[in-house]
Amino acid sequence: MPDTSPTHPSPRAHRGPGPVPPTDGGSTLITDIGSLVTNNPDLGAGPLGLLTDAALVLDGGTVAWVGPAAAAPAADQRVDAEGRAVIPGFVDSHSHLVFAGDRTAEFNARMSGRPYTAGGIRSTVVATRLADDDTLSANLTTYLTEMLRQGTTTVETKSGYGLTVEEEARALRIAAAHTDEVTYLGAHVVAPEYADDPAGYVDLVTGPMLDACAPHARWVDVFCEQGAFDGDQARAILTAGAARGLIPRVHANQLTAGPGVQLAVELGAASADHCTHLTDADVAALADGSTVATLLPGCEFSTRAVYPDARRLLDAGVTVALSTDCNPGSSFTSSMPFCVAVAVREMGMTPDEALWSATAGGAEALRRTDVGRLTPGSAADVVLLEAPSHVHLAYRPGVPLVRDVWQRGVRVPATH
Repeated sequence: MPDTSPTHPSPRAHRGPGPVPPTDGGSTLITDIGSLVTNNPDLGAGPLGLLTDAALVLDGGTVAWVGPAAAAPAADQRVDAEGRAVIPGFVDSHSHLVFAGDRTAEFNARMSGRPYTAGGIRSTVVATRLADDDTLSANLTTYLTEMLRQGTTTVETKSGYGLTVEEEARALRIAAAHTDEVTYLGAHVVAPEYADDPAGYVDLVTGPMLDACAPHARWVDVFCEQGAFDGDQARAILTAGAARGLIPRVHANQLTAGPGVQLAVELGAASADHCTHLTDADVAALADGSTVATLLPGCEFSTRAVYPDARRLLDAGVTVALSTDCNPGSSFTSSMPFCVAVAVREMGMTPDEALWSATAGGAEALRRTDVGRLTPGSAADVVLLEAPSHVHLAYRPGVPLVRDVWQRGVRVPATH
């Protein structure tokens, strides 16, 4: 869990999941915190920068002060945590939220023994194309609200369920109204109209579609996998996106060991996502490079697939992020606490490592220095748990432990 600072902070102001209301106009002291995770080792113990009997002050949408409760300065408002734990807002760096319909039948079939493949994406493409803007925006808002109430204050989301120039640009415009972390994923699968001409579809993705989508996105992504795009196609798509100022990230090595991870490292991608099937060379490349390995345990849970070996990556010195991969096909969960619990139970992570990866790790995957931490100057994205320690996120899986959330210093209405 390195404490390195990404070198490419977001060029735009953070909005996170959903439109953020204006700040309250005054400072807030949260005091009597039993356990405060700062993710800054200079402020507290270990990689989590853990403080006990702590307090923090939020002012103007940022963290203004962190330290012992006994030394806390005065503020306009005071919140008594009564010994509960406080953690940074979760940073979900991989989701697919602009879509219509669901894939209940596919899930039911999979739970009855049918294996998961990339082909199911096309059924969501049909439903998404038929939906109007208001429907897609309302669906997106619903999932972002779910995320926020479960403690997620920063969200990346992608296109990828339109697969035409107009539909991909529409998805990105809708996404960009809610978050600055928007990813162009025209290369999710080959569009059905190009089933017999995948090279023609790559030309579309790297040409007219890119021209229409680049102004609305920060990132470019590709599903580099059997049934989607091979290494040469992925390289062409990512290189074209980078030439238009988009930063690469890659769906890599989800279903098979393939070229995705090493291509991501070679091209300086911010993250390689999934990382389920890795060779020793893949792990070494990630350890030697700057690309974050983003693991998506909800996907393996929902597809009954083998989980990625987080322990192997961490022991090699790889920076690891955790995200939900919220999408209608392979991981229809919006809960980062759930993903933390699964990562601890199934992927060899400690509770400390899983929390770091779901907060600071996600920030690293988005090349952000302002989120995923609670340190003076960082975003006032704060989660108060109904528990004395962050360990309860894994210790009590499935229990709604998020008591309160502040996003950019604004308190989100209580959920229970």
